[in-house]
Amino acid sequence: MVDPMRPEYDFSSAVRGKHHEAYRAGANIVLLDPDVLKAFPDSASVNQALRLLLKLARASVPSGIQPGNATETSTPAPRRARKPKTTRATRG
Repeated sequence: MVDPMRPEYDFSSAVRGKHHEAYRAGANIVLLDPDVLKAFPDSASVNQALRLLLKLARASVPSGIQPGNATETSTPAPRRARKPKTTRATRG
């Protein structure tokens, strides 16, 4: 079997699991598409935009219901009345 590691890779002083605890504590990594990255170049701008979006979403929802709340109930939209079907006997 051929070893896929190149000779220039040196892991002799590496520490296994060095960042494991930090990621386990809650690191969130999100990959942005290139067009979005142009508008939001850093995490501060992304967080600011998402907070504004959350604020707008909360403002547009009736009081007592929060976006993402599992207990949200919605009333189905009223149905439009159907036109009565015409039959040969009723055609003029």
